[in-house]
Amino acid sequence: MGGSEERGELDFYFDFTSPYAYLAHCRLPQLADQYGYSVNYRPVDLAALKAAAGNTGPATVQMPLKLRYVMADIGRWVQRYGVPFRVGRESVFESELANKGAFFALDQGRARDYVSALWQATYGAGGSMGSKDLMAEVASRMGWSPDAFLDYVTSAAATERYRKAASDAHERGVFGVPTVMLGEQMWWGNDRLDFLEECLSGANADQSI
Repeated sequence: MGGSEERGELDFYFDFTSPYAYLAHCRLPQLADQYGYSVNYRPVDLAALKAAAGNTGPATVQMPLKLRYVMADIGRWVQRYGVPFRVGRESVFESELANKGAFFALDQGRARDYVSALWQATYGAGGSMGSKDLMAEVASRMGWSPDAFLDYVTSAAATERYRKAASDAHERGVFGVPTVMLGEQMWWGNDRLDFLEECLSGANADQSI
């Protein structure tokens, strides 16, 4: 389908730390373009979302059996999508600065480009998303002043905006990432994008519970 007339907006809740959110982003923009929707990028703190929802269990990296399965599962999706996936050794899961950087990108009207560039540099190439050097390189690639960008992501204003984003997402019912919402309809997980496509195509116009 597709066309010049926009049919609606998809809210995409993500935390750069999530490899499944990375995988979802590898497909979501194309789906949105195909069916005439825009993507509203909504960075959130996954840890805060989980805590607010009462999910206080250990992280996947703390459970060797689950981690082994997850890495195999990610490998299958990577092969299906034909995309790179590399995990760096240092501060790979420290996503706070990268997430706050998405607010800067939103204010510049460049969210999609920034999200793609940041994930290309991290899960795409193995860079550490907690590295200020990497953040500065991404900012330069975007044509921004690295100093202005880093000043913003370390500011109190960005911290408050980040806190409020998680609170607002929780109030809307978001408990994890990746989550895509169209109005009040919600799809959680990269493996739910087929259901999303059915809705966007009109094959199943209402998938609410």
